[in-house]
Amino acid sequence: MPQTYTRLFFHAVFSTKHRAALIQPAWEVDLYAYIGGIIRNRRAELLVGGGTEDHVHLLMRWPTTVTVADMLRDIKTNSSLWRHQSGDSAFAWQTGYGCFTVCPPMLDTVRQYIAHQKEHHKTQSFQDEFRELVLAHGLELDEAHMWD
Repeated sequence: MPQTYTRLFFHAVFSTKHRAALIQPAWEVDLYAYIGGIIRNRRAELLVGGGTEDHVHLLMRWPTTVTVADMLRDIKTNSSLWRHQSGDSAFAWQTGYGCFTVCPPMLDTVRQYIAHQKEHHKTQSFQDEFRELVLAHGLELDEAHMWD
């Protein structure tokens, strides 16, 4: 086949360092806008972002020329730098992340899930949510190295 056809969607999830309540309502919208800019700079698209004071969910589409590791490193590094430049020197993300593929028929479901994170977390902790996501995607948990 002389042409390449791809359309890849990813659901990324990561927490603040030690799951501290560092994401403040006063700048939360700006955080997702900033992250959207980071993603656009990689010729990709943020479809929706959402979360709570201690973690974020991002639904994104990006080309095959950008690895998952590179995209998440850029998002986390540059958004942390943005917070530091804003005078928030305590802000930090956890080291790891979860990143899962999403098939097109599930995009609306994942969008809604991300959009309703604050409601969702009135009854479930981030740790329990993340465990469920990892297991739902057929991965094994390593609790000893899962949290930082």
